[in-house]
Amino acid sequence: MGSTSAENNGSAGVGRRDLIKRSAALGLISVPTMSFLSACASSGGDDNGSKAKAGKKTAKNPLGVNDTAGMEFVLFDGGFGKEYAQDAVKIYEKNFPKVKVKFSATQKIQSTLQPRFNQGTPPDLIDNSGAEQMDMGVLVGKKQLADLTPLLDAPSYDDPNKKVRDTLRPGIVEMGQFDGDPVWIMYYAYTVYGVWYSQKALDSLDAQYPKTWDEMLAVCEKAKKKGMAGWTYAGKYPYYIPFSLYPMIGKVGGREVLDAIDNLEPNAWKHPAVKACFDAYYELYKKGYILKGTPGLDHIQSQTAWAKGKALFIPNGSWVENESANVIPADFNLAVSAPTGIDSSDKMPFGTIWASGGEPFIVPAKAKNPEGGMEQLRIMLSEASSKNFTTKVKSLTAFNGGTTGISLTPGLKSGVAALKLAGDNVLNPRLQDWYVQLQKEQIGVAGLGEMMAGRITPAEAIKKIQGFADAAAKDTSIKHYKHQ
Repeated sequence: MGSTSAENNGSAGVGRRDLIKRSAALGLISVPTMSFLSACASSGGDDNGSKAKAGKKTAKNPLGVNDTAGMEFVLFDGGFGKEYAQDAVKIYEKNFPKVKVKFSATQKIQSTLQPRFNQGTPPDLIDNSGAEQMDMGVLVGKKQLADLTPLLDAPSYDDPNKKVRDTLRPGIVEMGQFDGDPVWIMYYAYTVYGVWYSQKALDSLDAQYPKTWDEMLAVCEKAKKKGMAGWTYAGKYPYYIPFSLYPMIGKVGGREVLDAIDNLEPNAWKHPAVKACFDAYYELYKKGYILKGTPGLDHIQSQTAWAKGKALFIPNGSWVENESANVIPADFNLAVSAPTGIDSSDKMPFGTIWASGGEPFIVPAKAKNPEGGMEQLRIMLSEASSKNFTTKVKSLTAFNGGTTGISLTPGLKSGVAALKLAGDNVLNPRLQDWYVQLQKEQIGVAGLGEMMAGRITPAEAIKKIQGFADAAAKDTSIKHYKHQ
């Protein structure tokens, strides 16, 4: 899912997200990405000699970009906006003055680009994100992507004595790998997932962020007595719930539980830690701590209600600060925490969090100018471009640094503090980039969404989700991945 940061406004993406919801109704899953799978499988296209000739490699042009060849860049127009990318494009055009970059931004990544993959004429660089994200596992499995190893082994933009790969945050390179050494994806943003809240609202309840589930229920009861719901979430797109639920499962049962789930191992979802966490979340529904009407809210509506003080907690990623900037009050004091656990018997300490690369950038295998696409990424992974991104969209990048001298916003400052607290206890579930359909529509909509709306019990949700995972494991039409 990449960033999962969906759209800039509530109305723009409702149509396609409603399509996802309808297609998953009653467990009858029919997913747009499957049409992409079959299209990719059948399309080979051909280059027709259309690839740009590589240019001469020099110290200033280590990837050998053709300095007269055009470059096309398609960005997902979501919570991070497009200004940061446009700024990086200007640097590319300054470095290659004979070149004009064709830049565009859209929320409809798949429907816009699928026909072009079919025809063998994809852009040179794509930000493959949002609800219409193309299925990463399918793209990799069908050999639709270029290996980004040349980019990673190239000198970094700032220091010719340091490779690009050596400037990245831990885990970024590994996230782009699916099976073996090639790196297919460059995750540009660095996302902190967790439970987001207003420190001001929590202070008004004379409460601390809860570390155990009994404490969580007590805080929600306090909020309820003051007319505030404990939780809300993107009810129409409940694959947001795992942003806090998955790391909670890892905290309670250990990271090996999440690895088993990612690996589609038999009975992985029947682990006691999964049951304990599902039961805990279901308790929020049973005790009336979920904002009324939440199952009918999209991501923007739920975030707006939360920002207006109608609910205390919301599961989300660090893009929420920028995406909700127009509705978060100035004195909100936005904060994020690692998920609350069950109790002291949890396998991992409080502070265990999910943080990983977001905003997945890809260079198609049949791009006309793949060197240009990689060079654009090399520019974006410079300290200056990283600082520009962080300043403008309130999120970290894959570049390991880029915050020196920047006045951090409350949410960003809280995210940095959460990462410091986590230390090595950072989890990175892979379902959302290995198996998009399974994660979003089956586990999310048909499983967790139904449970949190009270339409099925935790036991029924686990049975249903295990069935979906077993079916995915047996599906020979998709490529399967495992933690190495």
